[in-house]
Order: sequence, then C-alpha cells, then structure tokens
Amino acid sequence: MRYHIVTLGCAKNTADSERIARVLGAGSHLEVERPGAADVIIVNTCGFIDAAKEESVETILGLARKKKRAQRLVVAGCLSAIHGAELKADIPEIDAVFGAEQWAGISAYVQQLEPVRLEEPPFDLPDTAQAGSVRPADGHASAPRLSAYLKISDGCNAPCSFCIIPKMKGRLHSTPADEIVAEARRLAAAGVREIVLVAQDSTDYGRDLGMIDGLPDLLARISAAVPEVPWLRIMYAYPGHVTPRLADTMARLPNVVPYIDVPLQHGAASVLRRMRRPSNTRMVREMIDMLRARVPDIAIRTTFIVGYPGETEDEFTELLAFVREMAFDHVGCFTFSPQSESPAAHEPDQVPERVKKRRQRRLMEVAQQVSLINNRRMVGREIDVLVEGAAEAEGGPLAVGRSYRDAPEVDGVVLLTGVHAPGAMVRARVTQALAYDLVAEPA
Repeated sequence: MRYHIVTLGCAKNTADSERIARVLGAGSHLEVERPGAADVIIVNTCGFIDAAKEESVETILGLARKKKRAQRLVVAGCLSAIHGAELKADIPEIDAVFGAEQWAGISAYVQQLEPVRLEEPPFDLPDTAQAGSVRPADGHASAPRLSAYLKISDGCNAPCSFCIIPKMKGRLHSTPADEIVAEARRLAAAGVREIVLVAQDSTDYGRDLGMIDGLPDLLARISAAVPEVPWLRIMYAYPGHVTPRLADTMARLPNVVPYIDVPLQHGAASVLRRMRRPSNTRMVREMIDMLRARVPDIAIRTTFIVGYPGETEDEFTELLAFVREMAFDHVGCFTFSPQSESPAAHEPDQVPERVKKRRQRRLMEVAQQVSLINNRRMVGREIDVLVEGAAEAEGGPLAVGRSYRDAPEVDGVVLLTGVHAPGAMVRARVTQALAYDLVAEPA
C-alpha cells in the first residue's frame, strides 16, 4: 500500500509521524511524496490550542474535497483523541479515526486495505498543511535528515490550567530506555547528526517506571550508545524538575550540547499561581543560576504566554523585567488561546485580543534586545557550526547552519562564509552579531 502522512503541530507530533512511518514501512508499505499518489492519506492532527484545531480541520477538509473515490482518509493524533467521533460525523469523507499513539491500529487498518487504481494526476496539499508536512526518513520519500526528534515519553502529570494534554494523552508514560537507545542507534545509522530529545516534560522521564530524576541516566546511556552523533539536545524541561545532577551530567557528557529549553510561561508569581504552574520565582532564578554555574556557556531557551485571564499591566511589566533580568538566550511568546476543555477558558477577566497582541509585540522587542546583547558577546569566539544548506549573498556564497546554541526550527542560524557540504561540522569564528543570528567564517 502507498501512504502519505501530513503532520501538523509540534516536534512531538513529528516524532509520532515518523513512528507511524516506521510501523507501516515494517509492513512493506511505501511512503509517497504527494497525497494524490497514495492509497491512504494519514493526517496527524494537533489539538493543543484553538488555532491548531482550526488548522487541523481545514487540512482535513481540503484533503477530503480532493480525495479520490477509492482512497482512504485516516485522521489520527491529538485532535482525534478528544474529538474523533465529532470529526467522523461532521466530515463523512474520513474513513477511520485513531487517537494519539495508536500506531499498531493504523498499521492493522492499512494492512487490510486493497490498493487503489490511481488514474488522476496527483493533487497538491492544502496550504494549511504544507508548512506542517513531514517526510520521515528511514528509506522513505525524503532525503536523509541532519536533525531528528526522539520522543522519550508522552502524557503529563502537571495540572496547568491552560493545557489539555493530560486529557488528550493521559498521564505520563515513559518509553523504556532500551527502546529509546535502539531508536537513537537507528537514527545514528541513518546519518543523523543531531538528536533532539522531546516529551511533554522531558525532565519527568521515568517517574512512572519508578525512577527519580531519570533523565540523567537516560542521557548517559544514549551518549554512550551513539558517540558518533555529535549533538544530543534537551527540549521541554519543567522548571521544578531541573536538578543539579542533570546539569552535571550535561556538562560531563561530550555529545550533550550545553542547551536546555525550559518553558516558564510567565515571570509574575500571581499569574503562575492562576496558571497552576510552579510560582516560586526565586526557585526559578536559583535554577537558572545553577545551570549557568554548572554547565559552561549553556544556552537557555524559554517560552511565555501573555494575555492570560486577569493579567494586569503590572503583571505584564513584571514579566518584562524578568526577561531583562534573566537574559535568556532565546525567547518564544504566545498569546493566550482559550481551549474550551481547559479551566482557563472559563476564567473571568479574559484579556482583549488587541491587548494580547500588543503585549506579545512588546515582549518580543525586549527579547530581541536581550538576544542581540548575548549575540554580541559571541563575536570573536570559535564555535562548531552544523551546515544545513546554502545561500547567496553579494559578498559571495554562504552556508547556513546552526551552532549548539540554536535548536532546529525555533532558534537562530549561523551564516558561514564559503561553500560547505550539508552535514559538515565546521569550526568557525564569529565575526558579526545580528538580532537573532550570527555571521562567521571558517576558523
């Protein structure tokens, strides 16, 4: 059977789609690049916020309108986990619905289908799906990737009032370490140069398996198993779970990059309490100080939500001061998006959309100023650059890559003078700082 996967949402969904592809590939099914050439079209949906839900529905509708009579349209993932029956009832072109992590069910469904005789030319993906589409590796339709996501657990035990992940994916369930190590080895054999560990809360890994502070041990196993992979990166750490032992392990292991993503969501204790997040801002400051003391040159990324219900101008000003004080290397900012299934959607004092947008712009202005200051400190230093592509400039050819300070897709890039092959790790000297990016030359 020929299949095509459309992936929407975050890096964790990307990892899930690649798992679907591996399961289907093991059954001798073939991935194709265009939905019009597929017997089965699989949409891996996102339902985290209302905008993501709308994108998922628009993508499904666009594919449903162009679906050939004998093709099958399968909807899976987060949105279908909580609204699968509604989607099936509202969009009759959907042939099957599966929730998150139901890879075996998708494989069994595809296995019993008869191939389609496709005589019409392939059709394009809807515009909403193109940005989220993924071409999994492992011998499928895409070229080998340089970076890959490795999901170590799913689900979450945190009670955040704005989030419905526990409702969609349940409580924390960790993947056994042996399976994770085997997957890391598979990625290394495929030529991946960077493995990015992702989860709803990567620092809670193993708690459901009886472990306490299990991520450091997992990191050590992965590092030893794939020494040929130069970069292992940690994303989505929870502020209360980042331990000195984790920091020391990061500093000790040669291929774990000094980088961590800790979504803090806000800098005002009063807002954090309403969010049902860790609200001890002194603890957060101590955590960041600890990381910077124990992990030399660590780059810290975080994200914030502005416009949470009841957020006052004073609380927003407190957030701005917090961003300036902590001097994060990378900052992302979202406006609060109410989800009908979450408690926060029904709280009083909802902030007007125009105020949310204004605060988002102001926060990113401050974050950009901080980023530029941090980048200027890099001028004159030598860094390793993972080359990912090429660009043209008036002064000659440029390679485009990333340093350890930049996670794929969300952070900045390094513009490197000269011609360099994708996948090369080039030692370079930083010559110029931009707001988010660096310019460098081979050292």
